[in-house]
Amino acid sequence: MSSLLARYIPESIVQFIRQNYLLILGFSILCIPTIADLSQDLWQTPEQGHGPFILAIILWLFYKTNTEGQPAEVRSNNISGAILFFAGALSYILGRSQEIWLFEVGAFIPMLCGLILLMAGSAALKKYFFAISFIIFLIPLPGVVVDALTSGLKSQVSHWAEVLLYAANYPVARSGVMLVVGQYQLLVADACSGMNSLFSLFALGLLYIHIGGYGFSWRGIVLFLCVVPIAFIANVIRVMILILVTYHFGDAAGQGFIHGFAGMVVFAVALIAFFITDFLLGLIFVKKVAK
Repeated sequence: MSSLLARYIPESIVQFIRQNYLLILGFSILCIPTIADLSQDLWQTPEQGHGPFILAIILWLFYKTNTEGQPAEVRSNNISGAILFFAGALSYILGRSQEIWLFEVGAFIPMLCGLILLMAGSAALKKYFFAISFIIFLIPLPGVVVDALTSGLKSQVSHWAEVLLYAANYPVARSGVMLVVGQYQLLVADACSGMNSLFSLFALGLLYIHIGGYGFSWRGIVLFLCVVPIAFIANVIRVMILILVTYHFGDAAGQGFIHGFAGMVVFAVALIAFFITDFLLGLIFVKKVAK
């Protein structure tokens, strides 16, 4: 078994598993039921379908951070680590027993922070903090919170989709978030407008900035501030395509687009927009070369 691990898994990961196999086993006992329930429930919905994508990013970030090596000096912080871990454990127990996703999934943030403080100290926590913070995007927010944050954006998405298609001579009209095109009526709900993807696009933007190594530079800050406009434009394009597919090919084709390709359209447009924005910012924020 050890030879197989050494052959197919990097040595740093093998060493970590050998040293902490009991801890990994215990933490897996907590993680696996939660992930299994999410995959069978919320991750099956259009609103939370980005969950596996976010989980994959989190695992990759932990792997990437681990391969960068550990801090030279390890000073464990037992008191702070224990407080954070037990606070997270209580949140997990409450969330798991009462079926409150916010508490159950959110509990992994303080538990991980506490474990790292106990095992490796504050320097290691600082090193892994970006990977841990990504769990925020995995937490399913209550519908009331999502509606409060995105209701205005949803209305504007409908408005601009109508304006642009009307300018292209399509018979489209709007009443609130209800769009009428030809003989069809389309309700631009959360799943249609893709506003729930706003949170996953935030994650995509942060990951892009992190991989680019921009950090808190002006280029990184401006690129992060562009996440909302990019998400907005991507969702306008998504709704426009939905309207065009429905108008030309019928309601069944439009519904098939929502469930099959709409999410990919948003992410493809957003990623292209990130590349273009980053390129333009690169022309503005030229790196200073040391003389």
